[in-house]
Amino acid sequence: CKRRSPCNNGKWRFIIIFLFQMAITAALTVLLTLIQVACGQLEDVIIDRYFIPTHCSREVQVGDYVRYQYNGTFKDGRKFDSSLDKDFPFVGQVGVESKVIPGLDKGVQGMCVNERRKITIPPHLAYGVLGAGLVIPPDATLVFDVLLLDLWNKEDKVQIRILHKQQNCKRTVMPSDFVRYHYNGSLLVGNLFDSSNLRNSTYDTYVGQGSLIKGMDEGLLGMCVGERRSIIIPPFLAYDDKGYGTKVPPYATLIFDVLLVDVFNVKDDVKVEVQKIPQPCRRRTVVGDFIRYHYNGSFQDGTVFDSSYSRNSTYNTFIGMGYVIAGIDKALQGVCVGEWRRVTVPPHLAYGENGSGELIPGSAVLIFDLHIIDFHNPKDQVDIKVIYKPAECNLISAANDLIMYRYNCSLLDGTRLYSSDDYPEPPRVTLGQGKLIAGLDEGLQGMCVLERREITVPPHLAHGTNGASGVPSNAVLLFELELLQLQKGVPEGFLFIWLQDSPEPLFPAMDMNQDQEVPLEEFSAFIKLQVAEGRGRLHPGIDSDVILGDMFKKQDRNADGKITEDELNINVNEDNEVPKHEEL
Repeated sequence: CKRRSPCNNGKWRFIIIFLFQMAITAALTVLLTLIQVACGQLEDVIIDRYFIPTHCSREVQVGDYVRYQYNGTFKDGRKFDSSLDKDFPFVGQVGVESKVIPGLDKGVQGMCVNERRKITIPPHLAYGVLGAGLVIPPDATLVFDVLLLDLWNKEDKVQIRILHKQQNCKRTVMPSDFVRYHYNGSLLVGNLFDSSNLRNSTYDTYVGQGSLIKGMDEGLLGMCVGERRSIIIPPFLAYDDKGYGTKVPPYATLIFDVLLVDVFNVKDDVKVEVQKIPQPCRRRTVVGDFIRYHYNGSFQDGTVFDSSYSRNSTYNTFIGMGYVIAGIDKALQGVCVGEWRRVTVPPHLAYGENGSGELIPGSAVLIFDLHIIDFHNPKDQVDIKVIYKPAECNLISAANDLIMYRYNCSLLDGTRLYSSDDYPEPPRVTLGQGKLIAGLDEGLQGMCVLERREITVPPHLAHGTNGASGVPSNAVLLFELELLQLQKGVPEGFLFIWLQDSPEPLFPAMDMNQDQEVPLEEFSAFIKLQVAEGRGRLHPGIDSDVILGDMFKKQDRNADGKITEDELNINVNEDNEVPKHEEL
């Protein structure tokens, strides 16, 4: 046992003292931090949500798993880390044995998929006074730019959203069934990774025998032929940590939009499956009617060859007059507005052995899913249904009357087009002067104040073949009407009419102070008296003083500011071809 030299003892004593001082400093720093937290003196994470998606069905919560891309920089913009440089996003669980600093763990909470955030993290929620090796210096404020790519929880199940389902479902998918379906597959961020539609070929496989990922096996169960579903599959029921190829990354939630394909037996005649009939059905189509309908056309294997929906426009045609293939001509007879039909057309009632160009092969059985929007006959008139009529009805609306009314306008399938409730106050209009579509003008005449009507206007009395803003061409319109106010009018071109015989002689009655001249004030007082006592009527909707001023100028031939008996007689003689009650 060698004796230690005094020099060596001093060296170790110095190291021990130094380490002790460092420990005290660190302890004091932690204690100071705790005091500052307690006193609310420390900064919190600053979150700048500079892009938020319009649709957010779910937000990050503690316990969720997330996958996100990030760039990490200091406050001066210098980069210290980036998932993009690593070519692999961060994957981890939030708030449970987290792999990240507390500030970043806190900063991603409440995020939506596709959201972008700038998260500024103060030192005490990052690497504090110690920093992190040579990369993060002590007391460094860190800035993370984060894009959330995916979000799931181990408690998640396969989510199924039914987008379209036939009413008449004869069979649903069971385990071990062989199915053919079209699909679009996308990630939560919206990136399409695969599509059978782009390959123009269905996906054919067995269900429940391990040929599919577990989530798809589950999501297809219970589907009906022709049904459309959106199937959302969490990563652990999809490709989990392995991903699939280059388009499905590890830990990816998948969304499949699926159309299940049916196989129909070929019939000698048209097969019509009525899927929905609205109630009540006021009328059914007959030969000669003009019809508007939407359709999807497909072959027996489910391949879509045409669709009115893709053009965002209905197919419009006459019924039973040979403008469409014979099978559809037949299937369109006897339908109701709003009805849904699936029609299977054999080749001899479709395009026969020759088909139609490159689109329809020869001897093809065609399947059409029809939705009837509306129909009418060119001979149809406005259909008026009185919903409510007050017991007392002294006046009814007619041409030239000024009215105020409420309305709601829709298509026959219930699609709302426009409404007076969209404006600050109900409209006022003079009837019979071409201010309204012909059918609405007709439907508003003959009404009592507070009467309510429902009128159906065929397109040739509405917006016709051209349609209007927001109104399709050849559309039948349904109006709900209520008459709020009514002012009886005067014939077009007149400002005042007599409702009774005018005074004879007229000038002495007008010259109320008998001074042989009538200035504007006296003229106005006389006319207003006739209106007040019901002997005459001014044009509604125009300021009375404006009307009276115009009438006075017409009578004041020499423009000297007064009307004499001679001036009045001259005007009456010039207008002797006009009915007496319509002019002064």
